[in-house]
Amino acid sequence: MATGIRDKVAIIGMGCTRFGERWEVGAEELMVEAFEECIADAGIAPQDIGAAWLGTCFEEISTGKSALPLSIGLRLPFVPVTRVENYCATGTEAFRGAVYAVASGAYDVALAMGVEKLKDTGYGGLPGFTGANTGSLNWQWFPNMTAPGCFAQLATAYAAKYRIADEDLKRAMAHVSAKSHANGALNPKAHLRKAVTVEQVMAAPIIAHPLGLFDCCGVSDGAACAIVTTPEMARKMGRKDCVTVKALQLALSNGEELGYNDWDGEHFVTTRKASKRAYREAGITNPREEISLMEVHDCFSITELITMEDLHISARGRAIDDILDGFYDRDGQVPCQVDGGLKCFGHPIGASGLRMLYEIYLQLLGRAGERQLDDPRLGLTHNLGGLPHMNICAITILGKYGP
Repeated sequence: MATGIRDKVAIIGMGCTRFGERWEVGAEELMVEAFEECIADAGIAPQDIGAAWLGTCFEEISTGKSALPLSIGLRLPFVPVTRVENYCATGTEAFRGAVYAVASGAYDVALAMGVEKLKDTGYGGLPGFTGANTGSLNWQWFPNMTAPGCFAQLATAYAAKYRIADEDLKRAMAHVSAKSHANGALNPKAHLRKAVTVEQVMAAPIIAHPLGLFDCCGVSDGAACAIVTTPEMARKMGRKDCVTVKALQLALSNGEELGYNDWDGEHFVTTRKASKRAYREAGITNPREEISLMEVHDCFSITELITMEDLHISARGRAIDDILDGFYDRDGQVPCQVDGGLKCFGHPIGASGLRMLYEIYLQLLGRAGERQLDDPRLGLTHNLGGLPHMNICAITILGKYGP
């Protein structure tokens, strides 16, 4: 019977660029920026890296199809490098490759890098999948699709199922966005660093009802990376404080959501399944009590709201109550988006998963500066790629490694 990877892999270094409109640099420079922080943190040399994984989603406009940009950009000494892509879970997919490589015993040290260059490469942002880089699948199946339009339907389906008034839903979503902006204002690496009020969010222009401008995350450039090894090797390297992977799970849609009548379009089946697997792997029985903080895929405020239920932390139909009660605020019981989230970082697709892990890593080591929480023990990251009816969910849980 599979035992999972709990405490088999430790993170010894992480790095993250400043996210934003990085007109002055290309993807390679972003990777170097993240890597320099990461390898200095790890205290190793490039020749100590046994293998590497590069995550980038829209490869034609960021790095090209191969993994060579990572090898060349970082001057890796002829190590094997693999490029991976899995929609918005791409950064976590790169991390999974490195983690599994170490857990299997194939390599002592491995690197995961996620990067995306969107601002000056023609990516359209709010209009959804646009541009020749998206391939024939999207042109055939989603010719009129917009991301705000799809997630607006998620919001209306949720409100209909639980009989939530439009104004009440908008206020809860506005609290989600205002909370993230307040957190992002404290983060020097965030793209957007200005606090906004709930009233400002609710008064913003509508993009796709009920989603307004402040309910949508932006488009940015960025990179983040991690270096992993075994806890035993981390100790030998002198790492007294050790952050280990407690769980790493993926779930992908198989068409079931659209094929049966038991899905009302108001939740994510993949998140519910992947989170249960992750809790089991990490030995968590009550996530509402045991999780210290979270970074979730807040591409839209409604996505974060519904994710609170899909992660089995808020009861179904009751996330609004928890949100308005401050349960997920920075001083709440389970702080969410302490770094500002996608809402304030934007979403350079290949980088987002590793950027989330970067914040959890800093928090667990007590290195988050003004954002630092009081003695967090377990942190969860959640990536969601695709659409409500066809998506990929990745859940990672990190924690402190005890004796």
